[in-house]
Amino acid sequence: MRTSAADPDAPSLAATAARIAQHPNVAAAARHETITALANGTFDVIIVGGGITGAGAAREAALRGLRVALVERDDFAAGTSSRSSRLVHGGVRYLEHGHIGLVFESSRERRLLLELAPHLVRPLAFTWPVYRDARVPRWKLRAGLALYDALSLWKNERHIGLDVDGVLDAEPSLDRHDMVGGARYWDAATDDTRLTLATVIAAREAGAVIANHVEVISGVHNGKALAGIMVRDTREKVEFAVHAPLVINCTGPWSDATAALTGVPSTHAVHGAVGAHVAVSRQRLGNRDAITITSPVDGRVMFVLPAGVHTIIGTTERPAQSGPDDVRANRQEVSYLLRSVNARFPHANLTSEDVIAAWAGIRPLAASATGDARDTGSASREHAIVRADNGLVSVTGGKLTTYRAMAVDILDRATNNKATDSAEERSESEPLPGGDMVSLEQTQRDATTTCGDAAVGERLARAYGSRWRNVWSYAQRDSALRTRLSDQLPYLVAEVAHAVEREAACTFADVLVRRTHVAFETRDHGVAVAERIAPLMAALLQWNDERVASELECYRAEATRLFSIDEP
Repeated sequence: MRTSAADPDAPSLAATAARIAQHPNVAAAARHETITALANGTFDVIIVGGGITGAGAAREAALRGLRVALVERDDFAAGTSSRSSRLVHGGVRYLEHGHIGLVFESSRERRLLLELAPHLVRPLAFTWPVYRDARVPRWKLRAGLALYDALSLWKNERHIGLDVDGVLDAEPSLDRHDMVGGARYWDAATDDTRLTLATVIAAREAGAVIANHVEVISGVHNGKALAGIMVRDTREKVEFAVHAPLVINCTGPWSDATAALTGVPSTHAVHGAVGAHVAVSRQRLGNRDAITITSPVDGRVMFVLPAGVHTIIGTTERPAQSGPDDVRANRQEVSYLLRSVNARFPHANLTSEDVIAAWAGIRPLAASATGDARDTGSASREHAIVRADNGLVSVTGGKLTTYRAMAVDILDRATNNKATDSAEERSESEPLPGGDMVSLEQTQRDATTTCGDAAVGERLARAYGSRWRNVWSYAQRDSALRTRLSDQLPYLVAEVAHAVEREAACTFADVLVRRTHVAFETRDHGVAVAERIAPLMAALLQWNDERVASELECYRAEATRLFSIDEP
């Protein structure tokens, strides 16, 4: 039977916290072991940056038998990798700009990820309606999608053309006026943060030593050559050196700043493109699956994407004018997204009051790919790899879908040595943690039968795959952990304990922004949930009352930083 978060008869989290506090602290012991291994270990390669690019590089390096260290200043996926459109896609809109090679590679990688992580990367049907006088006419759409099918070597489910009735059968909430037909094609959806985290865990299980909340403060040099990095554990305020003959900079929009810390003069190798999204109630909009539209405002291709009980609308694109730590959606972008969608869903009448969350991230585009820094929309999403005079290897550009292929290229070029046949086979065939399922449907049925809540069962299966029982084991031991974090969302309190003890979560934001999406799916961005779980977090992380108050204040500030809406 489901127990709601607000149930007055639910077991007390305070009592659970008191019990946990009496036992040896699992999280503290694990972090101490990791920090000690970083400080005392001997490594072949250090990777800086725990987004999807760094996580992929760490997994690839570990699979090749290298001794790997990875450090991340904030949390895994805390930057661009947690602010995407949550798609693994071939990039149909890139065809318009002639990026054929990128679409071919993306299609191949999408196919691999559907096999490596079937719980986290799932087929998603897209309906593309075409209206009279649209920038992309029906014939051009059909031709583009035929090419899209061909570039996947026809291994993706093929697109089909639709007449007006066919479009409306698929998505009846769309506006019929001036519609001339459309098409239906397939890509894939993902949970971007959990895909990053699964890749981090895969690297760790392959032997990498990995720590979040560890920032680079300088380079360690042997003469002119970079021989490691000085770092600071921002949780415990200790500094130490990590040594390796090779350092790879995978910090995305922070790439130039990271390089500068190691002594590399700024080269402005990265141009940032800001992309904003908003989340609204799916019931208000009425989409069944994913929808691709061209905005009637300016003709830009954008997406309407299902996300549980919510719909994500995005994205915009503008050159970044501020640093990546300060990027947020602005009112002009929110207005643009709502105007674009309202024109295609006339019964929605969405206003800013309907926006549950708005956020933005910076896509790190290689400067060589952008030409004119203002023209980010047509810039290639291909990556660039540069070796500085001191030996630092920096990676810029790229996209989430191709992160595994990027990792292969990074290691090939950084080490001047291609993977062995066995390492290459493991990279392409070894499932990410949780991906070794008979089927997602069977895993979901098993989880639902066990926990007695269909929504929670679906969440456990899709977030953890075959490892969902690791989370449920906490609920079995303590019924207080079997309650939901929020009545309307399918996240269990057990996920908090699991996140801290098994997934290196150290803060409220680690849990509510990244291990779950509570912050994206509640109007207060998880502040009330943070206050509710504070006793549990305190017990798991050995916080006293003063530290709890400080951590809660930090979370409120973080929620404001990520989700407040700027003036244009």
